[in-house]
This record gives sequence, structure tokens and C-alpha cells, in this order.
Amino acid sequence: MREIDEAWIEEAVSAYRRIEERQAEFRRSLADIEVSVRSPDGLIEVVVAGEGGVRNVAVVGALRNQSAAEINRSIQAALHAAKDGAEWARRRLHQDIFGEYPSLSDLGRADPGARDTGRRDTGGRDLEGGRR
Repeated sequence: MREIDEAWIEEAVSAYRRIEERQAEFRRSLADIEVSVRSPDGLIEVVVAGEGGVRNVAVVGALRNQSAAEINRSIQAALHAAKDGAEWARRRLHQDIFGEYPSLSDLGRADPGARDTGRRDTGGRDLEGGRR
């Protein structure tokens, strides 16, 4: 029969609650973040939320006899830039909120500072030497 380590269980529950609180903070913060980007020609501006939803698309530059195809290219470029901007904002926010937590790939290693090469043969041996 196993002994139950009450202190370990309490610490695990506490750690889980801290992570849940940070996840809730992350979700709330995503809703508040907006990223504004423009097309390379400066014609179109897109405002996107941190979670990726487009909040506004506006023509901010002067229309000077651009064809529909040119305007479409500007819109597409701004939308792609907005997607990239939202991804950057999410990564940055995630780093700010969860930065001190180890990544999931680090949790299974005996030495969290060790670099995982990801190179193994089919026998489970790390090709850099040693057995995992």
C-alpha cells in the first residue's frame, strides 16, 4: 500500500490553481489587446484583437485611381500582417504571464536545463549519446 504525501498533494493543487489563475489572466488580457497594422502601401489599416479576431478594416490612405485588384492586394497584405501581429502579441503576452514556468518538453527531463536534440534512434537512445 502506498503512503499519501499530503504536503505534495497540497502543493500540486496549489500549483494547479496558480496555473488556472494565470490562464484566466491570459484570456482576459487577450480580449483587451489590440494590434493595428497597415498594408505596405499605407492604404489599408486593420485592427485585430489579441485572440485573432478582426475588429476593424479601414481605408486610411488616399485612393488614387487604384484598380480593384490593387486594393484587394492591399487588403490581403494588411490582413496577413494583422494575423502575424496578433500571433506576436499572443506569444509576447504568454511569455509575460507564463515566462517562469518550464515548457512541457522540459518537465519530463531529469535536467531541465539540458537541451533536447530530438534525435533518437528507434531504440530510444539519444543520438548525441546515452539512453533516455
